[in-house]
Amino acid sequence: MTFIPWTAALKLGVPIIDEQHRVLVDLINALHAAISDAAGARDAIADILEGLLDYTHNHFIVEEVLFQKHGYPDADKHLSEHSGFTGKMMGWLTRFEDGEDVNLEVLDFLKDWLVHHICEEDRAYLPFMRAALAKEAMAA
Repeated sequence: MTFIPWTAALKLGVPIIDEQHRVLVDLINALHAAISDAAGARDAIADILEGLLDYTHNHFIVEEVLFQKHGYPDADKHLSEHSGFTGKMMGWLTRFEDGEDVNLEVLDFLKDWLVHHICEEDRAYLPFMRAALAKEAMAA
C-alpha cells in the first residue's frame, strides 16, 4: 500500500507545480519504503532525507519566483510556511545524523504537512496564480 497516494485532490492544475508535488510525494513514499524495510539502512534513509530537503527547497524557490513575478499579495505568509518546513526538516536531519531515531515522527509530519500545504496553503494562491498565468499567456 502506498503511504501517500497521488490523487486528483493533490493536483492544482499548474503543470510545473503539480510535477514537483508529484516528485515530493514519490520521495516521501521512497522514505516510507526505506524506513519500512526490515534492514532499514540508515545511509539510504539519510540520502532520501537529504534529497527530500534539497528538492523541497528547489520547489519552494519555483513557487517564490512565481509569487514575486506576479505580485502575489499573500507571499509573505506562504514563505513563512516554507521557512517553517525547512527549519523542521533541518532539525530532523540533524537529529537523524546524530543517531536519533526520528523516522516515524518525520513520516507523520511529512504526510500531514504536504497534504495540508497542497490542499490548503497552495490552493489559496490558485485563483490568483491562474489569473496571472492566463494574463501572461494572453500577452505572449
